[in-house]
Order: sequence, then structure tokens, then C-alpha cells
Amino acid sequence: MEKELKVIKEKCPKDHKCPAVKVCPVGALTQKNFEAPEVDLKKCIKCGKCSNFCPKKVLVLSF
Repeated sequence: MEKELKVIKEKCPKDHKCPAVKVCPVGALTQKNFEAPEVDLKKCIKCGKCSNFCPKKVLVLSF
């Protein structure tokens, strides 16, 4: 079973720059203005750094 990174947009406060974007080692996360971050699944290596870093648990790595 493969891991998948999901963005739970409803949990995102959408009022600041997402700090998890900077912790992604492969640049798979992007953010437009203050919207919830988006994941480029082709770049994502499913390491979990962003999901561990996000205090609101907007980014969830699941099986």
C-alpha cells in the first residue's frame, strides 16, 4: 500500500504564508497568496516532513 499526501483545505486558516512549503525538500508544495497549499504529486516523495511540521494538520500523509 502506498502513502498519499492529502491537503485538508477546510482546516487551513488561509491567513498567512504556509510555513510547511519551505520544509519540503523537493519543492512539491506551492501556495497562491494565502490559500491552502497544493501538492505536486509527481514531485512529492512522501517523506512526511510537511505533515509533521503543519501545526493545523492540514497536510496529512496517509496510507
